[in-house]
Amino acid sequence: MGTEAILLAQFTALEVATVSDALDACGLPPGQGVLRPMWGRPKVAGYAVTVELELLDGQPGVEHGGAHILTGAIAGAGPGDIIVVANRGRTDVSSWGGIVSVGAAMRSVRGVIIDGACRDVGQARELGFPVFARAQVPVTARGRLRQKSAGEPVLVGEVTVRPGDVVMADEDGVVIIPANAPPKSSTRPGGWPNARPRSRRMYGPELLCRRRCGTPAWPEQRRRDGRAARRRGPARRAAYGGDFRCP
Repeated sequence: MGTEAILLAQFTALEVATVSDALDACGLPPGQGVLRPMWGRPKVAGYAVTVELELLDGQPGVEHGGAHILTGAIAGAGPGDIIVVANRGRTDVSSWGGIVSVGAAMRSVRGVIIDGACRDVGQARELGFPVFARAQVPVTARGRLRQKSAGEPVLVGEVTVRPGDVVMADEDGVVIIPANAPPKSSTRPGGWPNARPRSRRMYGPELLCRRRCGTPAWPEQRRRDGRAARRRGPARRAAYGGDFRCP
């Protein structure tokens, strides 16, 4: 198993709520609960492949404003990736449907996060392809939406998602771990090797809070520090126990 696969396995073992708490403690955007699984209770973690959509502005006779939306991003994605579709939270038109679910599943993409609506959920369920969105709607994107950009930073809710950021999603919602927020140390517990500076491979979930305050986000270390704080008494408990907030 490669380094990236090991990292994603570590994230997948965590809950979105746990990682959201760690990001919150570091002053980074926490998770978003409005993006929910459209079927079942899937749990995914992967690297962001970004796409932004926009309205066609009523151009007659134009479908998708050129090439079929999303196909280029899907063709460039693969195992370990999650498609992130930004459509400014619109729920009156679908940003994702059955055809692209089939294509993404064939590319072994881990799932899709849609800041907007989707359709053909039954087909995604049959494929076992995780879809997270704001809503379901049967209205097609054909003649209504076009692709504005791919592989560029996008807004999902109020959070900026950049290509290569780690995206996690489960039944609690979605959380984004920025790839450009390096921790103080690139040495990871558990025998994980050091990684190249500014590489997305270096960001383990246990190091999230080391970026700003040095507080460990890894649950076991938090438990140990909490027990130590209780032994120190009430004066130190606020600094080391409980929520582990950044100073």
